[in-house]
Amino acid sequence: MAGFEILDPTVEPRLQPLTYVARPESLKGRRIGLVENTKFNSDRLLRKIGDILVHEYGAAEARMWRKRNSSVPAHDEIIDEAKRGVDVVVAGIGD
Repeated sequence: MAGFEILDPTVEPRLQPLTYVARPESLKGRRIGLVENTKFNSDRLLRKIGDILVHEYGAAEARMWRKRNSSVPAHDEIIDEAKRGVDVVVAGIGD
């Protein structure tokens, strides 16, 4: 006879501390990374955001990476390249 698992929804959630990275005072001269999640129009939205950050806020450049799909975190190659090549990352969605 196969067993079964009983889930108890009354268990208290485990709280984990959340810390934020300090925001730059300005985007002037900063390299912007855009992480696109493959949803419809997310690339267009992020490209527009990148253009605004470059032309209106003085960012040096904006480059984009594409995740494998929208339901997974950014893959290691994106994270590694972003660590080496950009100062700020914007992750976006679309639909």
